[in-house]
Amino acid sequence: MDFDSLDWEVLDRLRATFLSDARTEGPYWHTLTDLECYDLTYGERIGWKWDAVLAELRARGWSPESPQPLTVLDWGCGSGVAGRRVVDFLGAARVARLVVHDHSALAMDFAVHRAQQRFAGPAVERAEVRFLREGGIDVLVLSHVLNELDDIARAELGELIARAGTVLWVEPGTHEVSRALVAWRERARAQGFRAAAPCPHDAPCGLLAAGNERHWCHFFAAPPPEIFAMSNWVKFGQRAGIDLRSLPYSFLVLDRRTAPPPAGLSRILGEPRLYKGYAKVFNCDADGVAELMLQQRADKALFKSLKRATGPLVYRWTREGDRIVGAERVLGPAPDGCRLVAGPEGLDARNGVLNGPDFGTAEFRF
Repeated sequence: MDFDSLDWEVLDRLRATFLSDARTEGPYWHTLTDLECYDLTYGERIGWKWDAVLAELRARGWSPESPQPLTVLDWGCGSGVAGRRVVDFLGAARVARLVVHDHSALAMDFAVHRAQQRFAGPAVERAEVRFLREGGIDVLVLSHVLNELDDIARAELGELIARAGTVLWVEPGTHEVSRALVAWRERARAQGFRAAAPCPHDAPCGLLAAGNERHWCHFFAAPPPEIFAMSNWVKFGQRAGIDLRSLPYSFLVLDRRTAPPPAGLSRILGEPRLYKGYAKVFNCDADGVAELMLQQRADKALFKSLKRATGPLVYRWTREGDRIVGAERVLGPAPDGCRLVAGPEGLDARNGVLNGPDFGTAEFRF
C-alpha cells in the first residue's frame, strides 16, 4: 500500500466514524484495505503522538523496571501502530511477548503480521481469553480507546489496569476525553500507581477542583518536519481536510515503581498564549492549576523562548503571586542538532549537551 493506491471511500468512511459521537455497532474494519489505508495515514499521525510521548520518556530517563523480558499488551490495537512504537521504545530485546487485542479479528491479524515483519525477537500473538482474564501484563498499551468504551469494556479495562505493572496511554487532546483520562488517573492512584508523566507532581489532579471544569490537560505533538515537503502528505492533508501541523493529544503514564517527582516542578498545559509585552500560561503544579502571567520585561529570554516553545514544558518557576519573574527549564528539547543526555550533572547546554538531574539517564538524537 502507498499513497497512490489509497482508497478514499474507505478513508472518508473511517474519518466519519472517528468523528461521530455515536459508538459503532461492531468492528469498523471491513477489509484488509481498510487497515492498510488507515495504517499509512491516520494511524501514522497517531504514531507521531506516540513519538512525542516516548521522546519525553526518554528525556526523563524513564523505562519500566523488570528483571525479566517484558510482556506487552496492546489493547484495542487497531492496526497495531501503538504497540509497534512501544516495542521500538523499549527495545525488542527487552520484550518477550507482544500480545494484541481488538474487537476485530481482522485488526488483530493485521497487527500481528505488521509486528512480525518489524521485529525478529519478541513473540507476537493474538490475546486469548485466558490471558485477558488472568495473564501477567508488564506494559499495557492503550491508544485512542476511551471514546469507544461501553460499560462492559470499561470494566474489562479496569481489571487489566489493576493487573498491569505499567500503563502507557495516549488519547486525543479533546476536552471530554482528556478529563475522562484524569478520572482514570485518580482511580489508578488509589490502586498504588504513580503518574510518571505528564504530571509534575503526585498530588490529586487540580483539574478536578471546583471552577476548573472548562480546562483540560493536553499538549501538541510536532509532526516530522520533512512531511511538509512531501507531496503525498500535503495532498493527503488537503484531501482529508486535516491541518497536518495540529496534533493535540492527552496522555498518561502509570507505573507502580516510579519514585515521587522532585518537589517544586510545574508544567504548562496546552500552549503559551503570547500578547504584546506579556504572556499567559495555564500552569499545573502540586497546588493545583492556575493561569500565570509573564511580563516580557521580567525575563526577556524566557518570554522569547515561549514564542517557539516545544514540549514538554516543565519548569521551576520563580513567582510573585500569579506572576512569573524567572524560571529554570527542567525538561525540554535540546538545541537543534544537539544530543540530549539527562543525567546527574545538572541542567545546562554547555558543549551541546543538556543534562537534567531529575530524570535519570537517557540519550537520543533530535
